[in-house]
Amino acid sequence: MGVAAATAGSRLLEREAVLGALCEQLGAARAGHGRLVLVSGEAGAGKSAAVREFCARTEDVQVLWGACDALFTPRPLGPFHDFDAAVDGGAPEVATALLAAGLAVVVLEDVHWADEATLDAIRLLSRKIGTAPLLVVATYRDDELDRAHPLRLVLGELATRADVVRVSMPPLSAEAVAELAAPVGVDPVELHRLTGGNPFFVTEVLATGEVAIPATVRDAVLARAARLSDDGRALLEAVAVAPPRLELWLLEVVAGEHADALAECLGSGMLVEGPHAVEFRHDLARLAVEESMGPRRRLELHRRLLAALADPPEGVADAARLAHHAEAAGDGAAVLLHAPAAAEQAERLGAHREAAGLYAKALRHAEYLPPAERAELLERQSDAYYYTDEQVTAIDVLERAIELRRAAGDRRGEGAALARLVPYLTCRGRMTEAVDAAEQAVELLAPFPAGAEIARAYSALALMRLNQFDLTGTIECGERAIELAESAGETGPLIDASITAATAEVMRTGYEARARLEQALELARRRGVTAQVVRAMHNLGRYAAESFAHEEARSWLDAALEFSEERELDLWRLSVLAFRAESELDQGLWSDAAATAKVLTEENRDSPHPTVVGWVTLALVRARRGDPDAREALASAQAVGGSDEDIDCCGPLAAAVAEVAWLERRELDARDATDAAFRLAVRSRSSRAIGVIAYWRRKHGILEQLAPVLEQPWASHVAGDWKAAAAGWRACGCPFEEALALSEADDPEALLRGLELCRELGARPLAGMISRRLRELGVRGVSRGQRPSSLTNDAALTTRELEVLRLLTEGLRNADIAERLFLSPRTVDHHVSAILRKLAVKTRGEAVAEAGRLALL
Repeated sequence: MGVAAATAGSRLLEREAVLGALCEQLGAARAGHGRLVLVSGEAGAGKSAAVREFCARTEDVQVLWGACDALFTPRPLGPFHDFDAAVDGGAPEVATALLAAGLAVVVLEDVHWADEATLDAIRLLSRKIGTAPLLVVATYRDDELDRAHPLRLVLGELATRADVVRVSMPPLSAEAVAELAAPVGVDPVELHRLTGGNPFFVTEVLATGEVAIPATVRDAVLARAARLSDDGRALLEAVAVAPPRLELWLLEVVAGEHADALAECLGSGMLVEGPHAVEFRHDLARLAVEESMGPRRRLELHRRLLAALADPPEGVADAARLAHHAEAAGDGAAVLLHAPAAAEQAERLGAHREAAGLYAKALRHAEYLPPAERAELLERQSDAYYYTDEQVTAIDVLERAIELRRAAGDRRGEGAALARLVPYLTCRGRMTEAVDAAEQAVELLAPFPAGAEIARAYSALALMRLNQFDLTGTIECGERAIELAESAGETGPLIDASITAATAEVMRTGYEARARLEQALELARRRGVTAQVVRAMHNLGRYAAESFAHEEARSWLDAALEFSEERELDLWRLSVLAFRAESELDQGLWSDAAATAKVLTEENRDSPHPTVVGWVTLALVRARRGDPDAREALASAQAVGGSDEDIDCCGPLAAAVAEVAWLERRELDARDATDAAFRLAVRSRSSRAIGVIAYWRRKHGILEQLAPVLEQPWASHVAGDWKAAAAGWRACGCPFEEALALSEADDPEALLRGLELCRELGARPLAGMISRRLRELGVRGVSRGQRPSSLTNDAALTTRELEVLRLLTEGLRNADIAERLFLSPRTVDHHVSAILRKLAVKTRGEAVAEAGRLALL
C-alpha cells in the first residue's frame, strides 16, 4: 500500500488537508512546542502514503521511521529498533532519548500492532512532548480496534492532552475515484461503489484494467478473515451471500449458532453495523469472501435465505431479493415466480436496466415454459432494453419473441409483437423494415375482433406515416387507432396514437396548433404512462425549437430531460439532448451547444441520431469559430453509421459537410456529398432539411428551384434574397444565419452589421470573408487579416484568445482550458503562445497582469 495508493500521476488526491495539518504541527515543533499526531484510517486508506509525502516535503528535518510488526508475538519496542533508538533501558529510556534528540520527525507506523512497551513509550512521550522540538506521527487502523484493544485504552488516556492532535484519513470521494479511473476507462461509479473510495482497493482494481477482484485484494481480505475464529468466518460467509446487507432478524435465521460471533466480526473492521442490519465495509471484500466459499456452502446459505425471505416477520416479501437467492439456490420454479414480479416493480419505479436483468434471470429458467409465456417474457424484456436505448438488443430480443409466436401459429400475438417492433426499428433508422412491420401487423390483426392489439397496430402505422412526413395519412391512422382504443378501453394505444396525431397537426399547421399535443400530455400524466409523458414533452420541445420558439423549447426540453433522467429513460434523454444541442446552435450559444454535444458523443449509445447530432454540432462549432478538428468530428459522425433512410441523421450531416468545406475554403464535390440526403429530404417533405441542404448546395454553386416547398426564412435564404433572409433570421433569433445572409449584401452598412454579429459570436472565418468584402467595396478601417474582435482591444487579441486569457486568470492549466472550451490541448497551446506574443510577456502570470493593466477583460 505505497504512495501510489492515492495518487493520480505523482500527485496525492484529496490529502492536502492531512498534509496541511502535519505541516502545521511541524511548525509548532520547530518553535519548541512538540506534538504527537495520531493519524487514523482504515486499512488501505493511504496513511503511509500521506506521511511519506509529508516527510518528503521536510528535507531540512531529521526523519526517524519505524513500523510495528504484524506478528502474533511482536518485538518489544519494535518500531524503535528500526532507527536504532536506545531500547535496552525500555520505554522510559526511549522516550527520554527522543525528547533530547533535537528537531526531528518520528514516524511510528501501524501502532494498532504495537506491543505493550511501545504503547508505554507513546504514553511517556505524550506527557513531555509539548516542551521539546519533536513531532511524533503515529499511524493506526481505526477499523480494527475493538473495545478491549490495548491501543483503544491508550487513545482514551490521550483524549484530553493538549499536545495530542488527531488526523483522520477519509476515503476518496467519487470525484477523486473518477479522476483515477479516467485514463483506464473503468466505470468510476461502479468502482467507487465496490471500493467505498478505499485508495488501496481503487489502485489495485485499476491495475487490472477492469472492475474485478485483483489477487492482491483477495489475499488481503482473506488474510484478515483468517485471523477470525471459525464462528467469525462462518458469520462472514452468511453476510457475504446477502448483498447489500443482512438484517439482524435474518442473521439469527441464516447464521444460526454462529450469530454470537457478530461482535468479533465488527471488531475486526470487516463488518459495520447499520440500522437493524450488518454489512461489509467494502463490497469488494464481500465479493472476495463470497468467491472463496465452496459451492455446497453457498448453496446451503442461499436456500436458507430464500426460505426466510419468503416469509418476513413484517412487511411484504422483496421479490428482487427472492429472485436473486432463488437463482443462486438453483430453484428455477422460484425464479420464474419472483423474477417477473420484481421486473414489473422495477419498471414501475423507472429502473429499466434492473428490469431487463430480472427478465433475463427468468428467461434463463424458461426453457420448458409454453411458447406464449416465453414470448411474453421476451417482449417485456425488449421494452426495458428499448427505454434504456439498448436498441440492437431490444430488436434482437423482440424478433425472437416474434419467431416464437409465428412458430406457434399465434397470429394475434405475432401481429401485436410486430406493432411493438415498429418504434424500435425507427430509432435505428430502419424505416423500410419499420413500414413493413406496421403494415404486416395491421394485416395480421384485421381478422380479429377490435381490441388493444389492432389499436396498437394502427398507432404503429400512424407513427410510420409521421416518419414519412405523410401528415394526412398520420392523422387518419391515428384517429382510427384512437377510435379502436376507446372502444376497447385501452389507455396505452389511445395515448400513443393521440400524441402521434397531435404531433402531425403541429407539423402541418405550425407550433401554434400545439393545444391538442398538450392535451395528450395531460392525459398521459393522469394515467401515469411515463414513457408517453416524456414523448409528448420531447415532441413539444422539438417542434418549439424547429419553430424558433426558443424559450418554450428550452422549457419543454429541460422538463423532458429531468423527467427522463429520473426514470432511466435513456432513449428519450439522449433524443432530448440532441434537439437541445441543435437549438443552442441555432441561437448562437456555441459553448452550450458544444457542452451538450460532448455528452452525446461520450455516451455513444445505440440510437444513431443523437450521436450523429453530437458530432455534427461539435464540427459546426469548431468550423464556425475557425478552430481545428472540425473535419475529424465530421469523420466521427460518418463513422457512427446512421441510416440513409433517416433524414434526421443524414440531413444535418450532409449539410455540415458542405458548410465546413465552405468555411474552410476547401474544394468539395457538393453534389456528390449531398445528393442522397437532398433527395431524401425532398421525398420526406422536411422543410428544414431541404432548406439547410439547398442553401449550402447554393454556396457551392448548385442552384435549386424550391420556393413552393420551403418556409421562411429558408425560402429567402436559398433564393439569395439577403435582406429578407437577414430580417427573418433576426426575428427567429438565429445570429449566425443572419450574419450569413448579411455577408451576401452589397450594402456596407449591412456588411458591418454582419461583421459585428461575427464578433459577438467569435465566428472568425465568416468575419474574414466579410472583411474582405468590405475592402473590395472600398470601406476603410477594416484591417487586412485582423479579426473583428481584435478591433475592440489594444492587444489585437481574438475572441477565442480573450476566452483563453479569462481562464488563465483563474489559474487553469492548458488541459483544463481545453476541456472547458472543448478544444484540443494543442490548440490551447497555440492560443497561449499567441497571447504571450501579442502582450509582449514571457509568462502566464505576466499575461494576466498585463491584461489587467490594459483592461482587456
